[in-house]
Amino acid sequence: MRFLASFLFFSLTASASWPHLFQTLGLDSARVTVLQGAAPNEGFHPGPETVDVRGVTDRFGPGLQIVWKDAQSIPRYSVPPVAIVFTRERWTGAPLAAGYLRGQQIIFWTAVPLGDQGYERFPYIPQALAELGLHPRVESRGLWAFFDSSYRLRADPDYLAARWRFGGVAALHIAAWHYWEPDPERDAWLQRLIEACHRHAIVTYAWVELPHVSDRFWTDHPEWREQTATGQDAHLDWRKLMNLNNPDCAAAVDQGLHALLQRFDWDGVNLGELYFESLEGYQNPARFTPFNAQVREDFREKHGFDPRDLYDPRSKRYHPRDARPMRLFLDYRAALAARLQSDWLNRLESIRKAKPWLDLTFTHVDDRFDLTMRDKVGADAARLLPAAAAHNATFLVEDPATVWHLGPERYEEIARRYAPLVSGGQPLAIDINVVERYQDVYPTRQQTGTELFRLVHSAARAFPQVALYFENSILPVDWPLLAASASPASFTANGDTLEVDSPQPVAVAWTGCALVNGEPWRIYQGGRLLLSAGHSRIEPCPSGTQPAPLLLDFNGKMERAVVRDGRLTLTYTARTRSIAVLPGGVPRILPAGHHTVTLGAGEP
Repeated sequence: MRFLASFLFFSLTASASWPHLFQTLGLDSARVTVLQGAAPNEGFHPGPETVDVRGVTDRFGPGLQIVWKDAQSIPRYSVPPVAIVFTRERWTGAPLAAGYLRGQQIIFWTAVPLGDQGYERFPYIPQALAELGLHPRVESRGLWAFFDSSYRLRADPDYLAARWRFGGVAALHIAAWHYWEPDPERDAWLQRLIEACHRHAIVTYAWVELPHVSDRFWTDHPEWREQTATGQDAHLDWRKLMNLNNPDCAAAVDQGLHALLQRFDWDGVNLGELYFESLEGYQNPARFTPFNAQVREDFREKHGFDPRDLYDPRSKRYHPRDARPMRLFLDYRAALAARLQSDWLNRLESIRKAKPWLDLTFTHVDDRFDLTMRDKVGADAARLLPAAAAHNATFLVEDPATVWHLGPERYEEIARRYAPLVSGGQPLAIDINVVERYQDVYPTRQQTGTELFRLVHSAARAFPQVALYFENSILPVDWPLLAASASPASFTANGDTLEVDSPQPVAVAWTGCALVNGEPWRIYQGGRLLLSAGHSRIEPCPSGTQPAPLLLDFNGKMERAVVRDGRLTLTYTARTRSIAVLPGGVPRILPAGHHTVTLGAGEP
C-alpha cells in the first residue's frame, strides 16, 4: 500500500551542492577542480548564441526524462576536445556538464550551479566522477531491500543475489504471498533464490501483507472478503483484503502462514502494513474499510449504531458536515488495527518456537510526521511500538507518499519524532520508497543519482537500519554507488594510511596487502576489505605480500576479528542467523545472537 495525498504539510530547506555531494559518497574532494560558467583558461568558452534550457539529456540516462524546474538562459559553450560531455540541452545538444583528467586531477565543469539541493539540474554527477576515476572508499554492507518476484521467475537467482550484495544488501524481504499455496515450479525457484542469497551472505525474510493473503485465497473464499463502506468486496489497488476479524478466516490464514514459514528456509518474517484502507480517508466510502459483519456488529454493541449509518442519509447518524459521529468509528478502527497487529505478532511468536532464529519486522506507515495517517488507515505507531518491543521486532517506518517530494533532511525529523516513543535499544528502521512520485518533482519523477544517494545517506545517519522499496526500481546506473551512499562511516586519508570510524561494519576499497590496526587483514574479497564496527587504521603491509583470506564475506555485525595460528576468531551480533562466506565461496550459517566463533581450514 503506497499512500497518496494532495497537500504539503511540512517544508524543508537545505544548503547543498558540491560539499554535500562529496560527503554523501565519501569522495576525495581534493582530487576535483570544480568550474562553473566561463573558464577560458581551462577551455570552456561562452559563445554569442544563448540556449533556453529546461529539458536535458545525460550520458548515464539517455532515455530518462530530466526536467529542470526553472528554465535557464545559458550561453552555448565550447568545451576542450579532451573533455567528455555528460549533460546536454535536450534539443540543441548544447553542453551543460563536462569533465576530463589532468594527471590524477579531475577538472569538472557545469554551465550553471548544481542547485540548492545539489541534484536539481545534474542528477548523475557522481556517475560522471566515477567514470573519470573518482570512486568511494567506504561502503555499507547492511542495506535491506524488498523483492517482488512477479514476472522474474526466469531470472537467474545467482545473478540477482550477486547484484544485490554488490549494492550492499544484507537482507532481502521477499513477497511471500506469491508462494502462499504450494506450487512445485514456483517453490523450486524460490528455494533456489534463498539458497543463492545465502551463498552471497544475504538473509531472507518472508514479507507478508495481511489482510491481503493471496490471489487464490481471495478467489476460494468470497465469504471472508473484507467489505468497504458501500458494501463492496475490498479489492483495492493490488491488494485483495480479507476479513481477519472472522475467526474462521483468521484460523485459515494462521494455518497457511505456519505452512509457508515451514516450507522454506526463511531467516525472518516481515509483517507489512496490517491496517486498513482508504487512501482518501472516510471521505471516499468506496475505498473505506473495514465494514465486514463482525466489525459492524462489534461497533454496534459498543456504540449503539451500525457504522454504515454514517453514510446513510436516512439515518440520524448521517452528518456529512459534522465529523464527530465519524470520530467514534475512526478511534474504534485505530484500536482495532492495534489489536490485530498485536494478535498477529503473537501468532508469529508461536511459529518461532519451531524456528527460534526467525527475526521479526513490522512495516508500518509513518503517522508521526504525517499526522493524517491515523485517520486514513488506522495506523497508530505509539500504540503499536510497545507490542513490537515485547517481541523484539524491528519497527520499520514506511516513508509515506505525502513526503516523497521533500528533501533528504526529513529523515532526521522523522527519527526525532519517533525517539520519545521507543524504549532503549528497541530496533528502529526506515523504508525509502524508490518509485515514481505523484507530486511535481524535479529533475526526475523517480529518485535516482545524487537525489537517491542523498536520501539513502541521510536515512542511514538518522536510523540504524535502512530498507529500500524495492530492488527492481533502483536503476542499474545507481547500483554501483548505492552501498557507498548508505555508509555512516567517517574516514581520513593521510598518504597511504586510511583511518575509518563506523558504528557498523563497512567494506573499504583497497589494493594489495593491508594491515588493519597493525595486523595483516584476512577478511577481504574483490578489492574490498570487510572491517569491524569501530575504529580501524589501514596501511600497506611492509612486505607487500598478500596473505590468503580466511573469510570472504559476513553479514552479521562484526565487532572483533583476530587471527591466530592461521585461524580467525570472530565476535559478532546478529538478529537472525548470520552467514559467513569462506574461501571457495562456501557459506556457513552461524547462530543468531551474540557469539564468538573460530573459523579456519574452511570450517567453523
